[in-house]
Amino acid sequence: MMTPKPRRALFLDRDGVINVEKNYVHRIEDFEFMPGIFELCHAARDRGLALVVVTNQAGIGRGYYTEAEYQRLTAWMLGEFRARGINLDAVYHCPYHPTAGIGDYRRESFDRKPNPGMLLKARDALGLDLPRSVLIGDKASDIAAGRAAGVGHLLLLGESAVDPVDAKDVVSVADLAEARRRLLELLAADPA
Repeated sequence: MMTPKPRRALFLDRDGVINVEKNYVHRIEDFEFMPGIFELCHAARDRGLALVVVTNQAGIGRGYYTEAEYQRLTAWMLGEFRARGINLDAVYHCPYHPTAGIGDYRRESFDRKPNPGMLLKARDALGLDLPRSVLIGDKASDIAAGRAAGVGHLLLLGESAVDPVDAKDVVSVADLAEARRRLLELLAADPA
C-alpha cells in the first residue's frame, strides 16, 4: 500500500491575519474579518492546500476570557468560513504565557509562538509537507515559529518588524490581496 504524499498547507495566524487585531478579541460582536481573508482561503483550498490556524491566545492565560469563550468564538468563526464554502482543516491555540499567565496558565510552552509546537502538531496530525507550505503572520513571533518548524514560505503581513539580517526568507505583504497574489505565484512556481 502506498503512503499518501504529504500535503501542503497554508498556516494562518488569527488576530491580525484572519481578524482585525483589537486587543484580545473573544466576543463575536468584536470579531471583524480582515479584508481578503475569504478570497485568500478559497485560492489556497482550490489548489489543494490544507488550511490551518495557529494562534497564541494568552488572553485565556491572563484571565481576560475563558477557554469556553474562546471555543464558542472559534466555533462561530468556523461556521462563518463554512458559510462561504471554506472548511478549515484545524485550529490550534496556545493559552499559556510564561510571565503573565495566571495559575496553571503561567508557564513556558513549546506551542507558544515563536516556538514551533502548534505547526509540528499540525504536520503530524494532517501529514503536512512543511518545506512546501506557506505561513502568513503579522508578528515576528509568527515568522520565527514558521522558520523553526521548517515552513518553506513565510509571508509577513503589514509593517511588523523582522530583523533585516534574518529577513532573507520573509516576504512582506501589505494586505491579504497581495498575500493571495504571492501565494499563487509560489504555487505556480512549485506545482503539486
